[in-house]
Amino acid sequence: MAMALAISLITTLACLLIMAGEAVLSSFNEKQLRARGAIEPGGDVIGAMRWAYPGAFILMGIEGALTGPAPRDVLMMGLALFGLAKALKVWAISSLGSRWSYRVLVLPGAPLVASGPYRFISHPNYLAVLGEIISVAAIVRAPVTGILATIGFGWLMIARIRIEDRALGRVK
Repeated sequence: MAMALAISLITTLACLLIMAGEAVLSSFNEKQLRARGAIEPGGDVIGAMRWAYPGAFILMGIEGALTGPAPRDVLMMGLALFGLAKALKVWAISSLGSRWSYRVLVLPGAPLVASGPYRFISHPNYLAVLGEIISVAAIVRAPVTGILATIGFGWLMIARIRIEDRALGRVK
């Protein structure tokens, strides 16, 4: 039980600290984008995403503290997947540069980013987030909240992708 608590606590705190760093970068970029005339489409689900994203990791951490620890092979697979998900996310963020933010902010007339992972997939950041959720559920051994987080946040990401695609002119 002590091992499960330690793994869950360390994993959850690490994820929340990374999210805090991402939030700082997002806020900085949002200010720059707005100063450059970026437009934010209506109907975004950012409000729900802002509490659901960290909340999912906290709930997985709690479940993992109660049910863990994960078997060694599952833990290692989860850590490997987490590393890959974070690498993809960093690649996506660095490819967008100052255009990356938690909010959908579109610079009128700016071309779509087509470098980095955007050469291969339209929304690599969301694939990375899905990888983060699945990997943390495996690391801390949180099958119930992991599934619920994947479904719930997955639904929010699908809604968000529709909003982004319309705002970026990918669909009408």
